[in-house]
Amino acid sequence: MYLTVLVPVYNEESVIEAFHSRLSAVLNAIDMAAEILFINDGSTDSSLQLIEQLAARDDRVSFLNLSRNFGKENAMSAGIDRADGDAVVIIDADLQDPPELIPDMLDLWSQGYDTVYARRASRQGESFFKKFTSRHFYRLMGKLSKVDIPKNTGDFRLISRRSVLALRGLPESHRFMKGLFAWIGYKQGEIVYERQGRHAGKSKFSYWRLWNFALDGITAFSTAPLKLATYFGLTLSFLSLLYGSWIVIETLMFGGDVPGYPSLMTVVLFLGGIQLFFLGILGEYLGRMFDESKRRPLYLVEKYHAAVVVSDKNKEHNTDG
Repeated sequence: MYLTVLVPVYNEESVIEAFHSRLSAVLNAIDMAAEILFINDGSTDSSLQLIEQLAARDDRVSFLNLSRNFGKENAMSAGIDRADGDAVVIIDADLQDPPELIPDMLDLWSQGYDTVYARRASRQGESFFKKFTSRHFYRLMGKLSKVDIPKNTGDFRLISRRSVLALRGLPESHRFMKGLFAWIGYKQGEIVYERQGRHAGKSKFSYWRLWNFALDGITAFSTAPLKLATYFGLTLSFLSLLYGSWIVIETLMFGGDVPGYPSLMTVVLFLGGIQLFFLGILGEYLGRMFDESKRRPLYLVEKYHAAVVVSDKNKEHNTDG
């Protein structure tokens, strides 16, 4: 049995050495063989060179170098496809999530938990706006989706071997990994921790990317926006019928003036805006269906280097076979 620590990396040259030092100290203290699998997601700085240097001096280091930047969700999927550990820990390299929690995750895994996720009690180094939008996004997801996605959790978690195999069987190209982790089910446990600020560098997620990330999550796990369009349309149609009936009755009984131009324009612009809004929602779903229909691979690998522990395990499998 051994552990794979999966680390997606994008332009993290300022923190890779410190991260590897802290993670190595943790792995040295546990009684379990381990592999550190870096996924270089098209970094434009010297991240890849630093990872190659780590691999040259640490037999536990593997790495995948993707052909370009495919995004963090796809980079994690690439790592999951290559991770051969009996348990797999996913952790970012920025040291906001402490590697020192890994032994606690392993303890819960040994008790039969297939997923052990880390829930943030606090989020240091993040703006009020980001905390506010994140909190309300997960509340919204809880109301819209049938999948119970744990609140205040990121990608930092441990998943079992059968969870890894289950995730490999999910083919969608628009991947909201937090939702997929929850969707596969199995027994899940949590660890609560204080999330620190970044050790160095800056976040790679702009608000625009976070907005698109939120859209991926909502459209991947809920059809509620489409149902909202239906209910809103039915409500407007019913109100329009009532209003039209009132106008007919008022005109027959009392006579009536021709409705004014301002009120007419208000109604037309309001209904036009509502129609365009829901056309946009339909477009989001259709666009994702179009992308799924292409069946393009999630990522392409430019280079793969296997750690010694992985090579030894493959030799054992070949011998047994």
